[in-house]
Amino acid sequence: MTPRARREALTGFLLILPWGLGFCAFTAGPMAISLVLSLTKWDILTAPHYVGLANFANLWHDPLFWMALRNTLAYTVLTVPLSLAGSLTLALLLNRRVPAVSVLRALFYLPELMPTVATAIIWTWLLNTHFGLLNYLLSRLGLPQVAWLESTTWALPSLVLMGLWTIGGNRMLIFLAGLQGIPEELHEAAALDGASRGRRLWHVTLPLLSPVIFFNFVLGVIASFQVFTPAYIVTNGGPADSTLVYVLYLYRNGFQYFQMGYAAAMAWVMLLLLLAFTWVQFRLMQRWVYYEGGATPG
Repeated sequence: MTPRARREALTGFLLILPWGLGFCAFTAGPMAISLVLSLTKWDILTAPHYVGLANFANLWHDPLFWMALRNTLAYTVLTVPLSLAGSLTLALLLNRRVPAVSVLRALFYLPELMPTVATAIIWTWLLNTHFGLLNYLLSRLGLPQVAWLESTTWALPSLVLMGLWTIGGNRMLIFLAGLQGIPEELHEAAALDGASRGRRLWHVTLPLLSPVIFFNFVLGVIASFQVFTPAYIVTNGGPADSTLVYVLYLYRNGFQYFQMGYAAAMAWVMLLLLLAFTWVQFRLMQRWVYYEGGATPG
């Protein structure tokens, strides 16, 4: 290696050193510690006691673990497709040359900037059974009121409704960036061939946007598995554990029941589930994600 190459390599290492130290201190280090804790029984007050894979075995026999996992899966199945469709629809509407389109984009993005706790409190008022705005509107329309947060049937869909509050956030911006990267010449050529607006959307826009859809889909699933604040503040897992989502149950085990080893095991199970899901999706994307040149990776 020449002296110049060594200087450049040293400069590169020095530039990434702050990030590397932060990654080791705040990401890799805590992950390694949590992996060790998952093999122990630790109540914070006493020294950890090694139990091997007992925490993982206990998860298999824990009915609340399976209920939390089932609730989280149901939340994901409902939230991710609806949020993707909503964000894509907003992006398509805001990808037009209309007056004040920049102002409209900023207004739709504002919910993303609101603190999650404040948003959850607002939704608590909106969905209140007795004086909430949604039930007031239903009564004005002559429809029966709904026990949004007090019914085991409606509590989880209420959390889904809260999750759709930010469809104009980061997902919409990513879709907008993807839409603006599609060459206008392709739409013009399709229009000259007599393709309607709907056919251009289906045969031109969506195929070229499929990598962006895939990206938002994977990130959406990961984010939905980590939902916590609405379930903690609005329903606290109730009624009858119908909104007991995975991270809320993990939090209870760690910081209410002081079963840190058990909570760490739950965290690693969630990581493994998400890794398995992501791996499967990367395998399946070869069938539907469009790449430039019309080819998919082999």
